Amino acid sequence: MTVVTVADAVIKVTDLVQKIGRKTVLNGLNFAVARGECFGIFGAGGSGKSTLLHILAGIDRFSSGSVEVFGYDAGKSESFKKHTGLVTQERSLFQDLNAGENLDYIAVLKNAPRENIPGLVRRFELEKILGEPAGTLEDGAYKRLSLACALLNAPDLLIVDELTQNIDLHSRQIILKELSAFLSGGGTCVWGFGEPALLERMTGIGWLEGGRLTVCPPGEAQSVWEENYARLPECGEEK
Repeated sequence: MTVVTVADAVIKVTDLVQKIGRKTVLNGLNFAVARGECFGIFGAGGSGKSTLLHILAGIDRFSSGSVEVFGYDAGKSESFKKHTGLVTQERSLFQDLNAGENLDYIAVLKNAPRENIPGLVRRFELEKILGEPAGTLEDGAYKRLSLACALLNAPDLLIVDELTQNIDLHSRQIILKELSAFLSGGGTCVWGFGEPALLERMTGIGWLEGGRLTVCPPGEAQSVWEENYARLPECGEEK
């Protein structure tokens, strides 16, 4: 396993604990994500993948431990968010606004140049849906729009949750192509996923179970998948 130095680390998590009510969802997590890495987090439904991603994105507070993103203490500062793009598992765009209005409004919220919008519209093939309310879009089109919105501010870090699950093949191909281009350009990605076909795209893997994260190199990921995820009878998505 490659050791991630402080200088290389985009994300550094130390002794992270998250309790929701009486339940300990995350129990003493320690890991780091290097610049340029695509770090995948996988596990069964309810394992805490979305909870962890929301903490890394600065959406949720955590009970104890420390989370540093681009050197900022995520528990005390939101400055790192200007370098970050996020796509949640839930439909988190403005549902009553159409696709074009979402791009415009989110560009304003991110303080991103509106000049970035036309290129993203072309790359994600959004021309035909710009006038459609986000809430009426099929899953594939919605995920393409969500990722385009996440890239409006040209982030250095993408945090994405179940981005390609249960969508049409064409949308999947577009999304995977754009993620590859993002990583090739030096971007860093943390990806919560549940598809074994995506293992080969990861440069680092973390299996989340029982509140613990087991980090393994990509070469061992398939065996970890088979021993853990694939043995479970039901792997529904967490809410």
